[in-house]
Amino acid sequence: MAYTNSELTNLEGILENWRTERIPVTIANRTRRIYGLVAGVYPVSSYLFHAKAHRIALDFANIQDGTKVLEVAVGSGEMFSHIAKRNAKGLNVGVDISPEMAAVTLRRIQREHPSVDCTIEASDARAMPFRDQTFDSVMCCYLLELLASNDIVRTLNEVRRVLKPGGTFTLIMIGQNREYFNRAYRVASKLVPAFWGQQMDRRGLELLEACGFENVREHTVTQTLYPSRIVLARRHS
Repeated sequence: MAYTNSELTNLEGILENWRTERIPVTIANRTRRIYGLVAGVYPVSSYLFHAKAHRIALDFANIQDGTKVLEVAVGSGEMFSHIAKRNAKGLNVGVDISPEMAAVTLRRIQREHPSVDCTIEASDARAMPFRDQTFDSVMCCYLLELLASNDIVRTLNEVRRVLKPGGTFTLIMIGQNREYFNRAYRVASKLVPAFWGQQMDRRGLELLEACGFENVREHTVTQTLYPSRIVLARRHS
């Protein structure tokens, strides 16, 4: 994606603010190892904390059966399974940085949806192996929190690259609307930054706009004291 001078200046300003505030930086290799270790038990976390946000995100995305859909960072596959059910006649592709997580989730999806065209690859969201403008819809849950500032921009640019003009990008971020949760999260992120990452939903919309997306709709939901922010964005033509 090529930026104009004004867009580049705006993007650099956002990133500089993050650097000034010393937002913690997580390392992709550490994140890959940790999520590989928890691949077998991670579905419990999704059931307890993320299920409501997943349902709202799916409604926002309004996936049309027979289209091409990508989920970035599939994790243990709760969202991907719903995508496959709604897009049974289409192509469903997932990527995850953890080979263990990708393998566990692919086996699960093949059991649950044996007749649906699904594939999951161990791939880095910052450099995905897909052609430009391949997908009608892209979905991403709780990934940006695990990336360093510059890598968030690289990932959003990759999403924009593989998404068709006018296509939708549905994003779930960890919410920041509960102060008790924010305090607890700051402690957890300092203890295990490669697993918890950083809260950034207040900056997420700024970056989406700077990277060529139009914010269409958003909603905040809380499940088991865990807040999530769901955003539907559209790629500019």
